[in-house]
Amino acid sequence: MDILTWTYILVGLSFALYIGIAIWTRAGSTKEFYVAGGGVSPLANGMATAADWMSAASFISMAGIIAFAGYDGSVYLMGWTGGYVLLALLLAPYLRKFGKFTVPDFVGDRYYSNKARVVAVICALFISFTYVAGQMRGVGIVFSRYLEVDINTGVIIGMCIVFFYAVLGGMKGITYTQVAQYCVLIFAYMVPAIFVSMQLTGTPIPQLGLGGTVADGTFLLDKLDGVLGDLGFAEYTSGRKGMIDVFAITLALMVGTAGLPHVIVRFFTVPRVKDARLSAGYALVFIAILYTTAPAIAAFGIYNTIDTVADKNINELPEWVDNWGKTNLITIDDKNGDGVVQYSANAELNELKIDRDIMVLASPEIANLPNWVVGLVAAGGMAAALSTAAGLLLVISTSVSRDLFKTFKPDISEKLELGIARLSAAVAVVIAGYFGVNPPGFVAEVVAFAFGLAAASFFPVIIMGIFSKRMNKEGAIAGMISGLLFTLAYIIYFKFINPEINNADHWFLGVSPEGIGTVGMVVNFIVTYVVSKMTPEPPQNVQDLIEEIRIPRGAGEAVDH
Repeated sequence: MDILTWTYILVGLSFALYIGIAIWTRAGSTKEFYVAGGGVSPLANGMATAADWMSAASFISMAGIIAFAGYDGSVYLMGWTGGYVLLALLLAPYLRKFGKFTVPDFVGDRYYSNKARVVAVICALFISFTYVAGQMRGVGIVFSRYLEVDINTGVIIGMCIVFFYAVLGGMKGITYTQVAQYCVLIFAYMVPAIFVSMQLTGTPIPQLGLGGTVADGTFLLDKLDGVLGDLGFAEYTSGRKGMIDVFAITLALMVGTAGLPHVIVRFFTVPRVKDARLSAGYALVFIAILYTTAPAIAAFGIYNTIDTVADKNINELPEWVDNWGKTNLITIDDKNGDGVVQYSANAELNELKIDRDIMVLASPEIANLPNWVVGLVAAGGMAAALSTAAGLLLVISTSVSRDLFKTFKPDISEKLELGIARLSAAVAVVIAGYFGVNPPGFVAEVVAFAFGLAAASFFPVIIMGIFSKRMNKEGAIAGMISGLLFTLAYIIYFKFINPEINNADHWFLGVSPEGIGTVGMVVNFIVTYVVSKMTPEPPQNVQDLIEEIRIPRGAGEAVDH
């Protein structure tokens, strides 16, 4: 069977599975809609968290970044994995013990203020919409290639699928759908990686293949360094980012992880505090499988791409170039008219442009693997993008229905609250689709901005809310607003207002827009601390509550306040 047929079969079967699970597990109450009834097992929650966490940026774009950035791409690996450890150790158990459904819920109660809750809702919406834009873009890229439609049509198809199971099932439906999606995406990621590793280095373990030798006995990374150097690019294993920027991006991704509302809410779906810790451990193992494989896929992909396209006759290029050329994600411009593809670091000479988001999706075709593997990767890419999109849309709908409507109309009926939550999710799907059609950057770059916003807004008030009894509502509100506005203004200035000066010569302290969340976080910490010191202490009952949350009582039920 051809690629298109295999894609229809495998993507169709996976979609049928997701929709079937959504119908089977549809939410019948607000608790099921928000936190899946609080009865998810640690193993299932670990798999769902991994799927929620490993978005289109992880599956589709991360290996692409590493393929083209080489050593510099490691900041995403270090930041995203390190951040999850930070989340699991410092935040998840305490937030679970607090017993609330959402981050704005925690902020509102901890800082005894509906104003603080509203500011937290605004921050959650900014983060979630920025993040979901990257996911919808990923959905569009997958559909554009494998269903042979344009990217915009692909985004619309993805919107319809997410709308169905996110709006119908809520967190209960999303959780069990994400368990299935994790199985699909990790299988789809590992199978081609194992195939290509065997082809190039003779070892079935991609992680070992990265350090292995190719057919002529040369180490793969040495070969890549030499090939890229001959073409005028920097060596694959060398870094070009400044040390301050590497540190800032890595830290922004780490603390941004610990402030992401759609990941944090997953720890409210398990019965006990002990289960929150256990599910975090499971999730870290499941995430590590993909993250340790990504550098190998990146190196294999760029090596095969150069080997099959660079310095080749345009009329003799492999079929995958023509397939992806239809999506305009790979273009060839024969500038000198010699009929040969020139790939060069010199922009005036370079005739090959490759969108880095296609590296994982195209790798089976580049390596000439069986058609069913290509279809499997398409299903995996869809699973990664849709799982995170659904989690983000739930955060958006919960923030609107519970943290806004429920706060100001506490007597609202459960049926009406559930209806508002579903309507909010539906509106969010439409807005997310718009950002998917008009994205502010490639998938991983957009996601990096979301992490920066999370680092600058949520992380300081959550961490100080848990570990400092002196932090009060005035400090939290001022800190969230200042951190968010500073980070947002910096990103908008360099990415949209003056993109032509978006370089290290003009950045503040040499920190790029992808890493500015670290500076925004510092601004938040300072403002929160100073304002809290200048204003009254929190009420005694709030201080007692914080003390109670921090007492390590092991596996007790979450306290209901």
